[in-house]
Parts: sequence; structure tokens; C-alpha cells
Amino acid sequence: MAFTPSKDYKRREREQRKLEKRMAREAAKAEKLEAQHAAEDAAEEAAAVEAKKKSEEELKAREEAEFEAELAAELEAERKAKEAGESKE
Repeated sequence: MAFTPSKDYKRREREQRKLEKRMAREAAKAEKLEAQHAAEDAAEEAAAVEAKKKSEEELKAREEAEFEAELAAELEAERKAKEAGESKE
């Protein structure tokens, strides 16, 4: 009598292949999801860095504008003082 594999053995092999395929799909899905989260985190970090940089630039521009306004006011006061001094003489 020759030994032949039973149908049960074939069924177990088929189920094992299905299980391996499913595990591979789930691993690929998890990898894709992880990559997506990493990309989102990188984008959020880049946006935060850009916002901070923009904020610093706006602060610097505001300080420069205030300085220019003070300088202009001082120059105007000096000019008026000179005119007032000349008109008295």
C-alpha cells in the first residue's frame, strides 16, 4: 500500500498559505499606516518650524518699525526745536 497525503493535510496547507497571505497584507497595511503617520508628523513639525520662523520675522519687523517711528519722531522734534529757535531770533 502506498502512502498518499490526506485531504486534511492539503486543507491545512491551503489554510496556512491563506494565513500567511493575510499576515503579509496586515503587515503591509500597518507599515503603510506607520509611514503615513510619520509623514503627517513631519509635516506638522515643518509647519511649526515655519510658524515660529514667521513669528520671529514679524516680531523683528515690528521692532524695526517701532524704532523707525521713534527715530522719525525724534528727528521731527529736533526740526521743530530748530525752527522754534530760529523764529525767536
